[in-house]
Amino acid sequence: MTKHRIYTMNFAGVYPHYITKAEKKGRTKEDVDHIIEWLTGYDQKGLQAVLDNKTNFEDFFEQAPKLNPNRKLIKGVVCGIRVEEIEEPLMQEVRYLDKLIDELARGKKMESILRK
Repeated sequence: MTKHRIYTMNFAGVYPHYITKAEKKGRTKEDVDHIIEWLTGYDQKGLQAVLDNKTNFEDFFEQAPKLNPNRKLIKGVVCGIRVEEIEEPLMQEVRYLDKLIDELARGKKMESILRK
């Protein structure tokens, strides 16, 4: 079975797009980093290593220090698909991140984004 293209994409290649999307709506790189850290357990040093090493999405999630158990509370539609109904675990993780960045760009409060 062929892997989905997103799995082999370099996380560092997509990361600036997350930041740009957030900044266009008045949010910050720090907000994006906070969301990534909440979702994956990477700290700032670990996130920087992922970016420096040009880690792909598959390894990014497989090597995540601690995926947040509350990520299962993320609901909604990304790319026309409900994230809670995605059956492929890795694709679901990718779409969770996409959904959180979308919520940030839409102006949701951080405590709501982080499911507090």
